[in-house]
Amino acid sequence: MPLTTTELESKLWGAADILRGQIDSSDYKNYIFSTLFLKRLSDRFDEEVERAIEAGVPREVAETDYDEHEFFVPPDARWPEIVKHSMNLGEVLNVASAQIEESNTPRLDNVLRNTNWNDESKLGGPENRDRIIRRLLQHFGELHLTDDNLTPEEGGGAVDVLGNAYEYLIREFADDAGKKGGEFYTPRSVVQLIVELLQPDEGMRICDPTAGSAGMLIYAAQHVAKQGGDTRNLVLHGQERNLGTLAIGKLNLLLHGLRSARLEGGDVIADPLLRDERGRLLSYDRVIANPPFSLKEWGRDFAPNDPHHRFDRYGAIPPKTKGDLAFLQHMLSVTNAEGMVGVVMPHGILFRGGTEGTIRRGIVEADQFEAIIGLAPNLFYGASIPVAICILNKRKPAERRGKILFIDADQDAYYRAGKAQNHLDREHAEKIVEAFRSYEEVDRFSHIADLDEIEENDFNLNISRYVDTTEPIEVLSVEEALAQLREAERRRDEAAARMDELLAELGYAR
Repeated sequence: MPLTTTELESKLWGAADILRGQIDSSDYKNYIFSTLFLKRLSDRFDEEVERAIEAGVPREVAETDYDEHEFFVPPDARWPEIVKHSMNLGEVLNVASAQIEESNTPRLDNVLRNTNWNDESKLGGPENRDRIIRRLLQHFGELHLTDDNLTPEEGGGAVDVLGNAYEYLIREFADDAGKKGGEFYTPRSVVQLIVELLQPDEGMRICDPTAGSAGMLIYAAQHVAKQGGDTRNLVLHGQERNLGTLAIGKLNLLLHGLRSARLEGGDVIADPLLRDERGRLLSYDRVIANPPFSLKEWGRDFAPNDPHHRFDRYGAIPPKTKGDLAFLQHMLSVTNAEGMVGVVMPHGILFRGGTEGTIRRGIVEADQFEAIIGLAPNLFYGASIPVAICILNKRKPAERRGKILFIDADQDAYYRAGKAQNHLDREHAEKIVEAFRSYEEVDRFSHIADLDEIEENDFNLNISRYVDTTEPIEVLSVEEALAQLREAERRRDEAAARMDELLAELGYAR
């Protein structure tokens, strides 16, 4: 029987059970993801060998010719060879990982070797390491991860099964690891909302400068595919400074079939690596991100001498202890003249003064904010504060120029409350997307402010200044108020008379 997404998800979570109590939950992902990928590469390699032989290629050639394989797996790194070993399994997997990366450079650089199977601080001493690794190998050895054994779903194929299961485990790790999970996972519902607001299309260049596990790039590609576009005609780029998370992002893209995507490792503020051959920053049609909130050490000392001049376009450099607008300035710097930005931000950037106020005013006066959308609190793992989605557009439609749409979705009708976490469901996202596309005012939900109104508010973009969500209080006329008073007095008198009757029946005459 072919393997379904549900069955694979169950198997992946079973791997977490093997590690639970042995190592910290925030470290599960590296070991499970690496084992899954090693097994998938080996099974797919064997499948390609058999298909080549069926096509008339000699076995020796099929097993040694790189051209017969999407990813070449050296003999000692193939699954049957790995599981022959009973001791020093950490070293066996480290060597296999290195061989696979070297045989597939640069596509698999730092994807597998980032996981150290000999890390005593995480897996313990030699005996404990061998015991844990052996159980993981036995667990994954029961899976057959060939294309033929992965059930196509909704017209998809093997990459859909693997990719969806992989996303499931990332999501579960974020839930299990709490705050740490939030560092590499943005809730899918929020990602989908931003992508649908940006409407990426075939042929576009898309970038996530704080890519995390690459979920935003992946959903952007899936959105294009759902609209009938060819994802091969997309440029998908990203950068991520956490090298462990970078490896997860690369694996995620590969398991979703996005082979040509490019992820770089490093600090995007201090060292943006997505550059052309002349060292200039590459530009994009859509830039999408969920940067770290209010990062304290973001690189303020470096910013005044930035060779790319990202921080001198809006009148000021962000404060040393709050990097939110530094990331936004970078995003605007790499957005082309007709491009759009979709970014998750804390509400503070909408109203804080000082240099942040100066930058905000500069962006408003450049007429680049198209919409500011407030979401409910506690939607993100490890971040209970409410957040805002900011949509910026370098070339707004004519009818939207000189205006900003404010949407307040931090209301009961636009999220589902949960015990530990709130949820943005499909129905809520659709209301927000419709409001943005129609660009109309809705009572107690959305408001369109022109730049004069915003200037009157001293360029404060706090949503509550523009969207009044209070229920209207009914104001009675004098005649109506007197009529209600007379009616209340009549009911009082009737109640008093009835009380007298009851007291009299009991022998207590007043």
